[in-house]
Amino acid sequence: MNLQTYHESDAEQARTADLLRLLPRGRSSILDIGARDGHFSRLLTDYFETVTALDLTQPLWEFPRVFPVAGDVTRLQFADESFDCVFCAEVLEHILELEKACAEIRRVAKHEIVIGVPHNQDTRVCRNTCRSCGRPNPAWGHVNSFFNQKRLAALFPGLKVVATSLVGPKRAATNPVSTWLMDLAGNPWGDYDQEEPCLYCGAPLSRPTQRSLWSRASSKMAVKLNSIQEALTKWLPGDQPGGAWIHMVFSKHK
Repeated sequence: MNLQTYHESDAEQARTADLLRLLPRGRSSILDIGARDGHFSRLLTDYFETVTALDLTQPLWEFPRVFPVAGDVTRLQFADESFDCVFCAEVLEHILELEKACAEIRRVAKHEIVIGVPHNQDTRVCRNTCRSCGRPNPAWGHVNSFFNQKRLAALFPGLKVVATSLVGPKRAATNPVSTWLMDLAGNPWGDYDQEEPCLYCGAPLSRPTQRSLWSRASSKMAVKLNSIQEALTKWLPGDQPGGAWIHMVFSKHK
């Protein structure tokens, strides 16, 4: 994935602006979990004196007042309440040990926690088929879904929700029949431009190079069913309400 292009998209700029708007003011230190290319780490220096940027491997970039470190969100190497705030966006949807990660985030935060995750995402959309083991994988390695605020708030019991926001366009959805047909077709239109390998065998995920007539027919039928579904549910009240991302700020103070 070209992260620069990704950050420049309208949807990503709206998501970034909303997260920055929700940041607590008057705090000194913050931990940025899942720093990747340092996009948010650099921006966070406008609001905090020091930023600790954590990723699975230590980031190699350098920014003033940003301290890159290697670490795992499910086993953070910091003492209790090490940071005034913890910032964690585009991370929890990837974590298999979700409750353990959230407990660690809560442990190292002294005051506030800012969380951003996909909202109401249908993880069957754009999924990939591993060419090595043949098993389907959720797109972008998203192994967790967050259907509403209650689902996310339940991961941080005892904390006070001080802000909630929904941002971004409505997410796409599919159905069991279309999913089954796409799996039969080998998910040729999955989003294979991702860093995450196969969840089951660890092999890199790649788009199919050749397609049979059966594959083409199955995928075409799946797309047709999805278009019919979209037309029928377009105006139904309560259908996939809200935006593509849910942002929540938690406080450890009652």
